[in-house]
Amino acid sequence: MSAPVFLCPKAADARPGDVLAVDGDEGRHAVTVQRRAVGEAVDLVDGLGRRASGEIIEAGGGQMRVRVAAVAQDHDAEVVLVQALAKGGRDEQAVESAIELGATRIVPWGAQRSIVQWRGPKADKARDKWAALVVAATKQSRRARVASVDAVVSTAQLTRLVADAVGDGACVLVLHEAAAGPLTAVPWEDPRQPVWLIVGPEGGISDDELEQLRSAGARPVVLGPHVLRASSAGPAAIAALAAVRGTWDVASGEADGPADGGLR
Repeated sequence: MSAPVFLCPKAADARPGDVLAVDGDEGRHAVTVQRRAVGEAVDLVDGLGRRASGEIIEAGGGQMRVRVAAVAQDHDAEVVLVQALAKGGRDEQAVESAIELGATRIVPWGAQRSIVQWRGPKADKARDKWAALVVAATKQSRRARVASVDAVVSTAQLTRLVADAVGDGACVLVLHEAAAGPLTAVPWEDPRQPVWLIVGPEGGISDDELEQLRSAGARPVVLGPHVLRASSAGPAAIAALAAVRGTWDVASGEADGPADGGLR
């Protein structure tokens, strides 16, 4: 069974034999809420992919000390989810599941047909909520990298981001029920090529938006024979791509070989 994960910036420079202290919110959550005890195995991660695996040697007073046994660097394939704002918390469900399935960056999109819109102070508060969901999902899925959450973008801003991403070599896919080709038929010469997945709101992506994204270099694809909710389309696409590209064939932390003694 994999060890529980806790965020610890000190893991970035950890070496086998080091003793790292975990205090603050993470320490209290580990010791007071989860009741982690001396002798238990834990993973400390820096949020950027570095993972320090070790054993708790002290626990109490809302903090714990961990002796590092091994360290490794997780090498997650770059997967960007552009999630249109959606009502009923469906966008939040999508973000949570996407992180568990491998997303490395989240871009909130205020699409033309998004009923929910982030404006003014509400935008910062909503983004913070998504960021908190990302952290929780990262820890739950035992990941070492915490995905970034961008500020909400308009369609015009998204179009520019897409053009830049395509220019940098990324494959940008727009999930659209009227697309001619299926997502699973996209050819992948390099399974590690960065990929963007764009998901529209409940009302779908407008024709004008689709044309703008296509002109910027995005490729419309259909996910399957059924229409999925905004909460499930992105995660389903991430899972399908991971299977097709083979990025789930190698355990996290082993893609380029373990470092300093390995982790698994």
